[in-house]
Amino acid sequence: MKKIFLPIFMMATVLAAHAQSGTNSPYSQYGLGILSEQSSGFNRGMNGLGMGFREGNQVNFINPASYSSIDSLTFIFDMGLSGQITNFSENGVRKNAKNADFEYAVAGFRVFKHVGVSFGILPFTNVGYSYSSSDYIDPTNTVYYTNTYTGSGGLHQVYLGAGWEPLKNLSIGANVSYLWGNYSKSISNTYSDSYVNTLYKYYTLSVNNYKVDAGIQYTLPLGKKNQVTIGATFSPGHSLKADPKCQVVSYNSTTSVTDTTTYVANDGVKLPNMIAAGVMWNHNNQLKLGVDYSLQQWGSVGFPDYTVVNDKPAYVVNDNYFKDRHKFTLGGEYCKGAMYRKLLSRIRYRAGVSYATPYMTINGKDGPKEISASIGFGIPIMNGYNNRSLLNISGQWVHTSGAGMITENTFRINIGMTFNERWFAKWKVE
Repeated sequence: MKKIFLPIFMMATVLAAHAQSGTNSPYSQYGLGILSEQSSGFNRGMNGLGMGFREGNQVNFINPASYSSIDSLTFIFDMGLSGQITNFSENGVRKNAKNADFEYAVAGFRVFKHVGVSFGILPFTNVGYSYSSSDYIDPTNTVYYTNTYTGSGGLHQVYLGAGWEPLKNLSIGANVSYLWGNYSKSISNTYSDSYVNTLYKYYTLSVNNYKVDAGIQYTLPLGKKNQVTIGATFSPGHSLKADPKCQVVSYNSTTSVTDTTTYVANDGVKLPNMIAAGVMWNHNNQLKLGVDYSLQQWGSVGFPDYTVVNDKPAYVVNDNYFKDRHKFTLGGEYCKGAMYRKLLSRIRYRAGVSYATPYMTINGKDGPKEISASIGFGIPIMNGYNNRSLLNISGQWVHTSGAGMITENTFRINIGMTFNERWFAKWKVE
């Protein structure tokens, strides 16, 4: 029982750490924020590949159908963190920002023959930014304004999932998640002339709802040394039953008069349908190559926007706020063999590349697209009683850019520890 409480305690620690922001991107001010990369340490070495990945010593929560492959004798606990440096550039101006964040904590084990269970905590979106801009408003350059933008928060999910292999080579599974979190965003418009009113806008949202992800995998044997696994997942869209708020405050420092108006967009936030599919080729359990595709139908849902309707300010859902997001990932892993004596032969070498289209519109234009690449290693941890645990390390480059917008280049180091303990083995004494 103590062994079960340990991962739960560690997950609680990660839960508290998720209150911190893992981004400085100004793009996180739009919508629900930056969409988090929901993948574990070994997936990240392949740049998030995982729809067709099945292995008994890793928790592949990208596709819950994979839980049926978890080794019957082990309890797997995996947690990860990241550190990153991002370079922002616009009109010849460059700035750097650093972040570090706890990423995830998951666990998995087999409960019955052909049935595996997993639970854990994952990020969903991330909000974190602070910047300002200033300029003069009159030709004499005597009065200037300053706009300041700040925001923090994000959404997270705790999930419980199961995978079952009802027929040979065919597995199905599902994750049921509790989705929660909040964000706070603000815009202040101030002037050097105290007779001009200062304008503040405060945007807040609190979410407490659910998310469901269903998965399937089918493995097709191709001779003695080759097999192909096809995988797919589906997450149905639904309302988050949340009421985003926008509070507009006008303040005059000379007269000390404050005017406050609060707008509420009732039931104004929804999740879209999310579909993904992929295939992975496994050669002799040494070389694994795969490709994934995902579609998030954000274009079918809207998001509240502060605007003018019939010559009056309003906070209403904008049906053109988002766009469908398409993502393609190609990657793989190579390991000569876990039983070789030399360490270099036991290391898992990984790499992957991805391309993702924008999921938001900014001032009527397509938001930033994303190109990324990663390389990684799974290094076995060897001791007198365990040779199955892994240290997963990967380096990732993410390039985010849009026409006439800020360009971001992020260099990220991901570190994950996969503890694979032989808890359920029955020892025999002769």
